[in-house]
Amino acid sequence: MSSHQPQQSQSSRTTARRRQRSTRLSVAVALLVLSAVLVVGAVASGSTLLITVAAVLGVVLGAAATKITHSELADARVEAARDRAAQAQAYATLTDRRTAENMAFALDMRRKINAREEVISSLEVALADAQRQVAEQTRKVNAEARRAELAEREGREQADAVAGLERSLSSSEDRAAEAIVLVSELEAELDVLKAELASWQAAATRKRASSA
Repeated sequence: MSSHQPQQSQSSRTTARRRQRSTRLSVAVALLVLSAVLVVGAVASGSTLLITVAAVLGVVLGAAATKITHSELADARVEAARDRAAQAQAYATLTDRRTAENMAFALDMRRKINAREEVISSLEVALADAQRQVAEQTRKVNAEARRAELAEREGREQADAVAGLERSLSSSEDRAAEAIVLVSELEAELDVLKAELASWQAAATRKRASSA
């Protein structure tokens, strides 16, 4: 609202100056016409005194009209220079504001990108740990399976040992399954974050290109 009020005030002042300029020019034209009429009338009368007086009045009126016109031209030049200066100032202000907005956008995008890159790095570390756990649990499952198979071959007298090994095998399988699920979830989350990061980087690139 405050930005519109100065514009309206400046427009009102410009309109007033144009109206005043039109009035001054009309007065100058009227003076020239009047001087011409006086000279023509004096010449038509044939009186030397009237011609002399009309000539003097014509010169005075012409000088006044010239003064008014010259003053109006000077005012018009000053007003034009003032308008150009105001436009240059407005353009400079607009350029500064757009530059500040672009810098703020770039900084915000960089902050978001850095944050996502940190999250992705941590998830990659967690994914590597989970994959190592999966490999370890898989090795344990295979070892327990081999031990259970050997114990089963030794006979019934080792049934208790076989049952214990089977329970250990089941527990290892459960942990391996949980590790596999965790790896899948981390991979899915990592893919989503990488896609979001790529989208932000593309948006930042387009913003810089449009600013250029």
